[in-house]
Amino acid sequence: MKRISILFVCMGNICRSPLAEGVFSHLASEAGFSDRFLVDSAGTGSWHQGDEHDRRSIATARHHGIDISAQRARRIRRDDFADFDLIIAMDRNNVAALKALDPDAGNIHLFGDLALGSGEDIPDPYYGGADGFEAVYARLLAGCRKLLSTLGADSASRSGNTSSVR
Repeated sequence: MKRISILFVCMGNICRSPLAEGVFSHLASEAGFSDRFLVDSAGTGSWHQGDEHDRRSIATARHHGIDISAQRARRIRRDDFADFDLIIAMDRNNVAALKALDPDAGNIHLFGDLALGSGEDIPDPYYGGADGFEAVYARLLAGCRKLLSTLGADSASRSGNTSSVR
């Protein structure tokens, strides 16, 4: 069975997208679906390439039992558009930046559309405090649960297993 590859994207790859990567990976692991997904994150900008993620993202993840401390920021690469099944941007500005890099890519989605069904942007918590990171975590958790439920059930049915994530 082919693994579904997902790339979460925000501006600098230090706040929202690494947290989304950690949340989705954690949920997939808890559901026994780790082998069904390849998950990564990237930024549309290069300011933080190679850096640790924002300490508040790391702390928020750790508070919820998720370790993202080994991840490092990276910028989106041209190959990512072909290598990932889903490229999921945290806000409309990042969707626009991704489409500017590859106008023909049909795998670019807004997190608020694909995962939440609300069309909302996930706000950048960088200039705020810990409460903003917790609010982002809550939206990412809700969306990643829905996304995993949908994708997990789809990949299970393709493999002949009809069970789904609850």
